[in-house]
Amino acid sequence: MKAIVLEKIGELKHLTKDSPKPPEKGEVLLKIRRMGVCGTDLHAFNGKQPFFTYPRILGHEIAAEVVETGKGVEHLKKGDLCAVMPYRNELEDQAVRRGKTNCGSSLKVLGVHEDGAMQELITYPAHLVYPANELTLDQIAMIEPLAIGSHAVERADIQADDIVLVVGAGPIGIGTVAMALLKAAKVLVLDMNDTRLAYIKHKYPSVSCIKLGEQVAGDLKNLLDGDLPTVVLDATGNKQSMENCLEYVAASGTIVYIGLFIGDIVFHDPLFHRKEITLKSSRNAVATDFTKLIRLLKAGLVDIEGYITHRLAFDTLPETFTKLYLPDEKVIKAVIEF
Repeated sequence: MKAIVLEKIGELKHLTKDSPKPPEKGEVLLKIRRMGVCGTDLHAFNGKQPFFTYPRILGHEIAAEVVETGKGVEHLKKGDLCAVMPYRNELEDQAVRRGKTNCGSSLKVLGVHEDGAMQELITYPAHLVYPANELTLDQIAMIEPLAIGSHAVERADIQADDIVLVVGAGPIGIGTVAMALLKAAKVLVLDMNDTRLAYIKHKYPSVSCIKLGEQVAGDLKNLLDGDLPTVVLDATGNKQSMENCLEYVAASGTIVYIGLFIGDIVFHDPLFHRKEITLKSSRNAVATDFTKLIRLLKAGLVDIEGYITHRLAFDTLPETFTKLYLPDEKVIKAVIEF
């Protein structure tokens, strides 16, 4: 079967490999139909992705079709279109026993710690595969990134009277905005990219957009009649942005770091204590985020119109992948079509 492997930094190569064996008990054989391109994939290609080794087959935002099921699999059948939760735990450790399957000590992520979806077929544990037959392939492929936003919003425990600031209007930030709005909260977005802020303004007219400047806290207070956001969700993975969140959040407010920065985050402890800030991280997503997104997409309560800006053909990836880095392309989200 065909596959494309990230052989080394900056080099995708065509690969022919054996097709998977028939699925064993509790497994399912999947045909990849569509794949979203995540920031993880882009960072790995550029050599800036942590916890990553080469060579690796990328891809974890998956829309797939069931080819065959193993014994004991009852919730899936041949021909089903499905979403795939790309995180699995090899050990049932303390976190997993407590339902924190998104952050187990033995967690492996498709396309990062093990080969992912940039290939025609994969075999995968069936309990991590969710039927989504009423959705389009594009919708299914976007479930995983939207689930990241869902999990972050649940971590933030947003209430209807909260003022929510999402920092970073990339694909994860956009998904976070969509999920925060479902909590009936007032939502603001901060970014430096005019194209992405314009998308937010068009897509979510109720959301206030702020261009990154030197006096963000002052701009927030002017916009909010002297108040500050009670919840700040940072989806940038940028050290300075993450540290600045302590200036943006209101007293007794909550900060949630969605993006990952490989290094130390430093803040002024008296400010942290004076405001009595709650600081959280948000990693991956859990099963309820996936099943919730399937229901929301089916009901039309979350839609992805305009979210996908670029489409690449699987066979052309070694030649076309680098276009996703070009500023003139104004990429928000790209998908790979098989």
